[in-house]
Amino acid sequence: MAQEYTAGNIELLEGLEAVRLRPGMYIGGTGAKGMHHILWEIIDNAVDEISNGYGDTVTIQMLENNVMRVSDNGRGVPVDKNKKYHLTGVDMVYGKLHAGAKFDNDEYKFSGGLHGVGAAVTNALSEWLTVEVKRDGNLYREEFYSPQLGTTARSIKSGIVKTPLEVVGKAKGTGTTVTFKADERVFGKEEYKYDTIAERMRDVAYLNKNLIVVLEDARMPLAGGTGRKDVFQYKGGIADYVVYLNEGKKVLYEKPLYIEEKIDAQYDNKGKMIEPPFELEVAIQHTTEYSESIYSYVNSIPTTEGGTHEVGFKSAITRVFNNYARDNNILKEKQANLLGEDFREGMVAVITVKMQNVQFEGQTKGKLGNPDVRPKVENIVNERLADLLLQRGNKSVAEAIIAKAMGAAKTREATKKAKDLSRQKNSVNSLNLVGKLASCSGKNAAINELYIVEGDSAGGSAKSARDRMFQAILPLRGKPLNVEKASVEAILKNEEFATLISALGTGIEPDFDIDSLKYDKIIILADADTDGGHIRALLLTFFFRYMKPLVTAGHIYIGMPPLYRLQKKDEILYCYDDKALIEGQKKMGKGALIQRFKGLGEMDPQQLWDTTMDPAKRTLTRVTIEDAAMADKRITILMGDDPSLRKDYIYQYADFNKIDDFVKTQKTAGRLHPAEEIKED
Repeated sequence: MAQEYTAGNIELLEGLEAVRLRPGMYIGGTGAKGMHHILWEIIDNAVDEISNGYGDTVTIQMLENNVMRVSDNGRGVPVDKNKKYHLTGVDMVYGKLHAGAKFDNDEYKFSGGLHGVGAAVTNALSEWLTVEVKRDGNLYREEFYSPQLGTTARSIKSGIVKTPLEVVGKAKGTGTTVTFKADERVFGKEEYKYDTIAERMRDVAYLNKNLIVVLEDARMPLAGGTGRKDVFQYKGGIADYVVYLNEGKKVLYEKPLYIEEKIDAQYDNKGKMIEPPFELEVAIQHTTEYSESIYSYVNSIPTTEGGTHEVGFKSAITRVFNNYARDNNILKEKQANLLGEDFREGMVAVITVKMQNVQFEGQTKGKLGNPDVRPKVENIVNERLADLLLQRGNKSVAEAIIAKAMGAAKTREATKKAKDLSRQKNSVNSLNLVGKLASCSGKNAAINELYIVEGDSAGGSAKSARDRMFQAILPLRGKPLNVEKASVEAILKNEEFATLISALGTGIEPDFDIDSLKYDKIIILADADTDGGHIRALLLTFFFRYMKPLVTAGHIYIGMPPLYRLQKKDEILYCYDDKALIEGQKKMGKGALIQRFKGLGEMDPQQLWDTTMDPAKRTLTRVTIEDAAMADKRITILMGDDPSLRKDYIYQYADFNKIDDFVKTQKTAGRLHPAEEIKED
């Protein structure tokens, strides 16, 4: 019998309860990314103070038991009561959604936190949070905490409990300190990572040259402390950032081209703002490489999908360099103008805009939509870059950029002819794919999947294991080309990549068309060994450089085959890492035999389907770009020409003390599966 539906079935979530009930709506998930997100919200508040001219330092401390502390020397959160809402400034900022001074342009000229939920969301998803404010010569403190009722976030119905804001002592200076512990009932056993925080803070410091960021691991060694401490301060701002991004690359000129423009707010005679303030910074440096890398930001928020500021920048670049080439007789009268992509080949640029009333497009809020920004950026770059190229010493810079662009134009024309010829001769079902791609019978691109597998052996198993209706298989023969060191022409001639491009149907940059994509999921399925890792790195480098929208739109995945198979009589359990193996052994008890899979080819089709290809059971890792600039930097280090950078990176992050003693320990314990025994013999 159906339950009667009345008003009594409707539940009203008050205060911060909605955040705890559906945390993913506010922070994107409850894994490591979501947990770091609540830290970014507190840090963004502190950075907004400094970027608006109040104070100069943000200090971040990692404390024991996964506790974080963020301090700034800004003005300090207001401690007086709001006359309209009868709440202190601290209560409103940390206890109420959609509360803050950033909706009023008088207090914050520019702000990264525009949605008004940041600090309150951090409070809602913390076991406890303490705010200390230095203001008016006093030290104020207020504590918030979640009642320990039940074991899940949803079990908490009474909201956040707080102590009254009170003066606890005297203080010199001003500022705010927030200390909090992420709630384990929301985030489980996830822990804050020093390197993740350091990368984020490095970017923030580059984008705000008046900012000093101090990051310290203050944990004791026995509690996981590393003793690390970094100070991030870059007085050269984004010009230094471009130099940092180009480490390991050969540059055409040593000093980046840098533009800065600040436009003050305009008021009428009654004091009403008629034109908001606007700031633009641009830094450009060309390398000898082939791909372009443009990183744009709005109020320090990365706009990974670009937007009107990038469009204006690109238009200005094309016009300025074509005009220079004409004025200096580099381009002759009968020669056609070069395209924007020619001038942007090998270019690394950072564009940062600071403005009010930001409008983002799309759910990810990664694309700037304000239409008035395009002409502003275009006009500023047109004027300032043209003047910059005429300055003493920059003639050789301009000529080097134009010479590279003319070479790029010749390659573009040759590549276009090769593409046209290829289109005439081949289609996705033509000779180019015969014997390579095992296509699926379904024509619905929204559900179809392409598995890129390592070698013919794994390819054979995958072809037998798959569901032919929606799963296609593309085996790779050998390791793909390292596109970081190759031209577009060489990539198109490479058999493996030519086949992959044909199979996907999108083409590559700058002609990439995501609407022509034939598969919703592109799944890289390689062995869990060194060679498999190298193949994944090579493929991801290709996708990042020449099909980046596939990554930003979430179409690229890593297949996760199991490392171990536990068997006890008729009971079988697959384990995907060492931790799962230990838990599985405890669950199955004595007498369980262990088989370690060293490659996909060791699995029969049924095992491969059950563990890796069945949508109902498999585990996939979606490849995302949290920080595009840092992704670019790492690709340069790991896949580029400078072995010293690669060596330093490996020594910093590799664990040279890890010993593979699996066979030895399992033999001693008598738990080795016969298949593993044969392999080792």
